[in-house]
Amino acid sequence: MKLLNAAVFFILVPTLTPALDPLSTSVFMGSAAVAWQLLSSQSWLRCSLLECCNMKDTLNFSVIKMDLDQKVFGQHLAIQIVLRALSTNMRSKRPRKPLVMSFHGWTGTGKSFVSSIIAENLYRLNIPRRKFVHHFSTVLHFPHLSHIHLYKEQLQNWIRGNVSACPRSLFIFSEMDQMPHGLIDSIMPFLGYHEEIDGVYYGKAIFIFLNNAGGDKITEIALDYWRSLKRREDIPVKELQSLLSEEIFRNRNSGFFHSQLIQKNLIDYFIPFLPLEYKHVRQCVREELRMQGHPEDEDLIAEIALAMTDYPSEERLYSSKGCKTVASRVTLSI
Repeated sequence: MKLLNAAVFFILVPTLTPALDPLSTSVFMGSAAVAWQLLSSQSWLRCSLLECCNMKDTLNFSVIKMDLDQKVFGQHLAIQIVLRALSTNMRSKRPRKPLVMSFHGWTGTGKSFVSSIIAENLYRLNIPRRKFVHHFSTVLHFPHLSHIHLYKEQLQNWIRGNVSACPRSLFIFSEMDQMPHGLIDSIMPFLGYHEEIDGVYYGKAIFIFLNNAGGDKITEIALDYWRSLKRREDIPVKELQSLLSEEIFRNRNSGFFHSQLIQKNLIDYFIPFLPLEYKHVRQCVREELRMQGHPEDEDLIAEIALAMTDYPSEERLYSSKGCKTVASRVTLSI
């Protein structure tokens, strides 16, 4: 239909231009071409100036890797898995299933930040296209247990409608540890190995779940490594992912408690976010000073980082809030 419309358009244009002088004809033809580009839903010009779905998968891996390496501190495991997952998904012209990732770790360790970096890099011009990035907050969007059946229907309709409009849609679910049990299973049909469901192809969609659940297990393992004089960089990823899957499946405080998404292996990656050490909090403080336009003050950086490093009470190795409160502490200290 688009090709037919284009053909009719450019057949009719010459019949409209003979009465015009050469300059006017050139202006008319140029304006017509621009107008056609703006009206075409996936044209390069429209996508450069307006919002449109990124159908050409122009994710620049060197750019997103640089963003993650420079802006995310202490999360080598998470960065490694995220880059591998995105690369594998993007290489396929027609993935067999959507990419599904579950981020786990204490608050302030970078889960939301990494998901925002993915969103910023996923669409053209490195601008997060709000129309195609859908963020669900459990507390805001699903507050009442008595409405769970309504939420299930609304969630299915929202995903179905938005993937129909943009196959490369990004769905982010935060506060999964507060998600009503059974609600997330309502999206199970969209996450499986299907060519299409009712004429809609879901294989290019990306789903990210943000969980505090599993954070204590991750911290326990990291602490054991530290006490055994082993490097956190040597923690085996596969072992940690397996432990996370079992932990949140059995955890009643997890939105994945006895979830079919885990039973049916529909979550592709369980991604651990390690607790942040003193050196990582220092990096966060330094970056926050830079962002607020203040000079680096080594004494202030050390003071804030030391005050935030509070777990366990004996060793004071990790920050129980990660870098969550760094911005406010910097503001109050200046």
